[in-house]
Amino acid sequence: IAAVMGDAVNYAVGHRVGPAVFRREDSWLLNKAHLLRAQAFYEKYGAKAIVIARFVPIVRTFAPFVAGVGKMEYRRFFFYNIAGAFAWVALFIPAGFIFANQPIVKKNFHYVILGIIVLSILPAVFEVAREWMKQRSKSA
Repeated sequence: IAAVMGDAVNYAVGHRVGPAVFRREDSWLLNKAHLLRAQAFYEKYGAKAIVIARFVPIVRTFAPFVAGVGKMEYRRFFFYNIAGAFAWVALFIPAGFIFANQPIVKKNFHYVILGIIVLSILPAVFEVAREWMKQRSKSA
């Protein structure tokens, strides 16, 4: 419930405050082109993005805000926000129950944490590499 409500507040902040942040043209990070790209992204992949973002730690923080800024319909956002939260809970509570008492996990918990961090960062690394390759091929 807290995750769903937190994302709902994050969406509302993005929806109400977000567009004003993008009015400045001199910002590299927050500019009109990024806003238009976010809107197009959420029109095409919004539902999947909300569900998948739940599983990617850094992205999970910004996805609801960007959905709000991108003017994703709230009813659609709310449905997929709940679906993503349900999927996350349905996956991780049983996984925690199964793996928490395994001796190998207890003995090597620092490796488990390292693995979680690496797996969390991998999607972003792949996306940056893909974008870099695309830019490189355009300039060649």
